Amino acid sequence: MDTQPLWSQIQDLWANLDQHPWVSAMLGLIVLVGVALLAGHIARIIVLRVTKMLGRQPALHWINDLREHKVFHRLAQLTPSLIVQFGRNLVPDMSDNGRHFLGNLALAITIFVLTRVISSLLDALLDIYSRTNYAKTRPIKGYIQLTKMLLYVFSAIIIVATLIDRSPMLLLSGLGAMSAVILLVYKDTLLSFVASVQLTSNDLLRVGDWIEMPQVGADGDVIDITLHTVKVQNFDKTIVSIPTWRLMSESFKNWRGMQQSGGRRIKRSLFIDASDVAFLTDEQEQRLEGVRLLSDYLHRKQAELKSWNEAQGNVAALSANRRRMTNIGTFRAYALAYLKSHADIQPNMTCMVRQLQTTPQGVPLEVYCFTRTTVWDEYERIQGDIFDYLLSVLPEFGLSVYQQPSGNDLRKGLFNRIPIEE
Repeated sequence: MDTQPLWSQIQDLWANLDQHPWVSAMLGLIVLVGVALLAGHIARIIVLRVTKMLGRQPALHWINDLREHKVFHRLAQLTPSLIVQFGRNLVPDMSDNGRHFLGNLALAITIFVLTRVISSLLDALLDIYSRTNYAKTRPIKGYIQLTKMLLYVFSAIIIVATLIDRSPMLLLSGLGAMSAVILLVYKDTLLSFVASVQLTSNDLLRVGDWIEMPQVGADGDVIDITLHTVKVQNFDKTIVSIPTWRLMSESFKNWRGMQQSGGRRIKRSLFIDASDVAFLTDEQEQRLEGVRLLSDYLHRKQAELKSWNEAQGNVAALSANRRRMTNIGTFRAYALAYLKSHADIQPNMTCMVRQLQTTPQGVPLEVYCFTRTTVWDEYERIQGDIFDYLLSVLPEFGLSVYQQPSGNDLRKGLFNRIPIEE
């Protein structure tokens, strides 16, 4: 193929470019942009391969976090804008205004890409920090979000100022005049930020805490703490988003202390039928002496009552003048001994069985103790076993649980009162 005519045409075309400077400038700009894009592609390939090799070393495993968040990828994207910014003077026949505008445009793109690099770097640092032990007690996700928001705001101001070729201070002064409007728009953000600082500094809330906030329907574990919201996963797997500022302005219950103590409280009452409360007879005392958990209590109580009654003299022969054991008091002592001997009850925490004020539903005997575990299903099992047993052993003491009459009870009562005709 004869290339001589083609080469002659190219020479003629190049010579005619002097008569059309805008064509020369356009071609030069296209070449500059093409070189910049090619250099950016090559830089991205080199940077990614080098960082991949470095990330395989155990001592530099944190580089993988930076690669996952595309820090190096976006850092390589700075190459095209930098080449255009510093190579614009090589474009032939371009006016000064064109060079100035091209430089400002390249600088604006550089600032934008650099902002994305810093944002990705903050995300990577957050992931690295979340794997430390301090992340559970000192979360910084809210601070990272606030930093990114301020970063994008100031970057936007600088980019706009660069494109319009004005000082950024001019725009900042305008924002100062609009401070009241800005405070109104970002009111919730500022309140949430202050609340987040208070929650973190005072250690009021951590990821993993079980909190209860009925006014917003939250009863579960905290799974995320951000600048604006706190996410709570309820036990039914629903997720509730609570504005951070509401956790400081309203009350909530944190069960962390219970979980850290190693024991969960049982606080439930048995309502004893008041009509069954009576003194123990001699036969009942002898029968109950065979109960292992009551032997020490009965011997001690019998000695105490005998000493007191003998001190009263002859008047102790009257029932109202002497002290006697009651079935409800003996059952209360038995229930306490049973709890203290139970393998699933925490021995180093409060354990008691107390009698509360009598109600229309009977005499409340409250069981107050702590289990050895804080696991919910295990706690419910232990609590159920304890009350199943106490309800079953009540007849041994001549006691019964108060129960409001049901339809079946009323039918039985009416049936017993109707005479049967023969």
